[in-house]
Amino acid sequence: MSGTTRAAAALRRRAAGASANRWVVLFVLCTSLLLVAVDATVLHVAVPAVSEDLRPGAMELLWIVDIYPLVCASLLILFGTLGDRVGRRRILLLGYGLFGVASGMAAFAGSAQTLILARALLGVGGAMIMPATLSILRQVFPDRRERALAIGVWSAVAAVGAAVGPLLGGFLLEHFWWGSVFLVNIPLMLVSLPVGRLLLPESRGERSDGPWDVIGALTAAAGLFGVVLGVKRLGGGDGAGSLFTVLPLVVGVALLVLFVRRQRRRTHPLVDLGMFARPAFSTSVGCIVLAMLALVGLELIAAQYLQLVLKLSPLETGLRLLPLTVAAMAAGLVGARLLRRFGPRAMVCAGFCLTAAAVGMLTAMGGEDNAGLLLAGFVLLGFGLETTLFAAYESMLSEAPAAQAGGAAAIGETSYQLGAGIGIALLGSVMNAAYAPGVGSVPGVPASASAAAGHSLGEAYEVAGRLGGSPGVALRAAARDAFVHGLHVTLLVSAGLLVLGAVMALRLPRVMRCGGGEVAAVPGPRGMTEPRVSV
Repeated sequence: MSGTTRAAAALRRRAAGASANRWVVLFVLCTSLLLVAVDATVLHVAVPAVSEDLRPGAMELLWIVDIYPLVCASLLILFGTLGDRVGRRRILLLGYGLFGVASGMAAFAGSAQTLILARALLGVGGAMIMPATLSILRQVFPDRRERALAIGVWSAVAAVGAAVGPLLGGFLLEHFWWGSVFLVNIPLMLVSLPVGRLLLPESRGERSDGPWDVIGALTAAAGLFGVVLGVKRLGGGDGAGSLFTVLPLVVGVALLVLFVRRQRRRTHPLVDLGMFARPAFSTSVGCIVLAMLALVGLELIAAQYLQLVLKLSPLETGLRLLPLTVAAMAAGLVGARLLRRFGPRAMVCAGFCLTAAAVGMLTAMGGEDNAGLLLAGFVLLGFGLETTLFAAYESMLSEAPAAQAGGAAAIGETSYQLGAGIGIALLGSVMNAAYAPGVGSVPGVPASASAAAGHSLGEAYEVAGRLGGSPGVALRAAARDAFVHGLHVTLLVSAGLLVLGAVMALRLPRVMRCGGGEVAAVPGPRGMTEPRVSV
């Protein structure tokens, strides 16, 4: 037996041993995922405090907020495929260590430049952690039915983390300084490192003996960096004709095209592009992009509505959005049973339709608070979107070969990040286009003030405060009404995209396939249904 074969056999034995403790492994993986998800949003409420303390310029402040998701999205394929080659647990543990060090660096940053560097390192650590958690989960849960439950828990934790971030940040800022939003990561990472080393199995792809394509990995990272940066600049209000928006997009797309061509020519590609020829895989990726597009864009606009129109504090805003998270958790936890009973096609399609209905309901939001409407809309929104995301992730990961689990997980996470970026850019542009005309010609308000007020509702309030008197009052009222109108238009566009996602989901398999067979719903006792496996 060759050394490579013996090493592979040893890895399989360790993975088999770990599967006995697979639920403990799932807990460890979810804990690390929770930290990465929290860190993506925890800084949002701390931006005013950071600005007051470090005095960053406008561009520096933009990079402080954006550098983490930008770096993380760019490096997911690099570290996901590297984990397939050198060991997924090894990459995960290195990510734990880097995440802890970068958190300490960010917490005590004395300048904007130091904070930007620390946030970039956090993005590197997040890119090491996120695909590794999903690919190890794929290894530890070989049975698709158990894996569906595990992915449901995993996706529910991701939803919790994204929503807990602003809540945790708001709480910490009320009691401590802004650096505390990063400091909470360190003790959890100190625990995760030894526990992960003890409990997590090591695994590699079957072709781990092949050369790792360093040039291809760097090309993919640079291409994704350019595309995500361009999309983010569009979402930040930069025009599509701006050189600093067009150039990153063009260069990024060109590099990704080169990356695809290179992968097709190589004997040992980083990513098996043949996976995209499978309808279930490519459709799942598209559904993840559309679901995240709707979720992030709507959450961003909803947060602005709650704070600027209804005058809620950041903590109160987080609490109002909490039902969305609770509903998402519920959908993740019951998702495995629903998937076995109804299959991927029906589940993803129903999730999109439910979300579209929730968005349509929220078009009734106006200038006055309607807590019941918001509660019902956010609950349906959270349940529908998480149903879609869970079933899409499960189908995508199950369609990918086990040897390509890291690459498949990285593709899923990259589509997640790209969908989020496109959502902010697209829905933000729709919102601005519908909002700006409403403040363009307010009686008594100078043209320069109207132009400034057209950038955002927050800026309109600032301009109104400087104007004072009846022109200021008139501008504030007009901006508020224009924002609500823009919100309604944006919700309708989002509903249309969600219906498009429901149509796209019709390409997914009708039933779950488990180990070469299918799980179909058949009549059971008392009219219930039971899974039947046909091989």
